[in-house]
Amino acid sequence: MPLIQLIYVSRPFGFDDLALGGILASARRHNIADGITGSLICREDVFVQLLEGNEDAVQKTFERIKRDDRHTDIANIWTGEISQRLFPEWAMRHDPAQSWMWTREQVTAGAADKATPAEILAVFHRLASEVPVIEQTCPFAAGGAAAAT
Repeated sequence: MPLIQLIYVSRPFGFDDLALGGILASARRHNIADGITGSLICREDVFVQLLEGNEDAVQKTFERIKRDDRHTDIANIWTGEISQRLFPEWAMRHDPAQSWMWTREQVTAGAADKATPAEILAVFHRLASEVPVIEQTCPFAAGGAAAAT
């Protein structure tokens, strides 16, 4: 079965640190069980998430996310086959939206919705090359990484 990546954007509903902690804990638990890795970029005004794994597992995860009432305005930005994972050691890496991404004004104006798949993939490639901002948010293994393959 081929590996795929799926990237979606959504707007958080009822966002606070407690909600984020719940999302991350749930994502990591499910992703470890399903062999999914990825990264979540989040702020109170935007979620951008990359999921990677076998096609069935990723699609089931995305369907579960679409039913989650903590997300609104969910849009699949890109889905495609990959030869290797971008975040192989992360059940779900958490990165706050970086200052070089979008301002709040840009998000309000639709920057996440207007971004091309190539632009969004470039953001995740840049994040994958950087040391995580919040390493302690992936507590399953040493160094902040969680093996899920």
